Amino acid sequence: MGIFDSLLGRSKPPPADLDVLFAVPQASLSLQAEGFAVTGSGSVCYRDVEGSADDAVMADAEKLVLAGTGATVARSEDRFGFHWLTVARTDHDVTGLVTDLHAVNSSLVDAGFGSALLCSTIVFSAPQDRPLGLVYLYKRGTFYPFAPLTGEKRDNALELQVRGVIGDDVPVEPDLASWMAIWGAPGLTTS
Repeated sequence: MGIFDSLLGRSKPPPADLDVLFAVPQASLSLQAEGFAVTGSGSVCYRDVEGSADDAVMADAEKLVLAGTGATVARSEDRFGFHWLTVARTDHDVTGLVTDLHAVNSSLVDAGFGSALLCSTIVFSAPQDRPLGLVYLYKRGTFYPFAPLTGEKRDNALELQVRGVIGDDVPVEPDLASWMAIWGAPGLTTS
């Protein structure tokens, strides 16, 4: 940060701690003990950067994930214009999934697109066979649960329950106002 940024009150957000993603397998064990199931699916959400440079980085990240993992990779865009790269592992290996998502995130950061990262999700199935997302916010370095219901509603009680379950495993976002609804996120849609 330069002197003019300090004088004008601007600050750079701290870089995302991508390594905290490796705490998700422990949170997964805690969730499984409470009846949640691992789906083997997760996504990285990012803002598209003008030009083709980020497209090339994402293509390289896809190749990296696909190299010998048995995973599938898909890219999509939601109705808000955000881009998603979704990784699905047929073996439902959370550690492998987190490693794949970390590789995608690191590829973007290493190529200078770290500010375009919005969140990562790891998808679980709640006891009533509804989706539950464990969402990592890059700019805050914290996780929060997202439990969508039909009609763009949320199961707030379930989200608070999950906060209690994972609170010792991952850094949970303390500000409930930052628990954003990510409607239409891959794997987190309801019928």
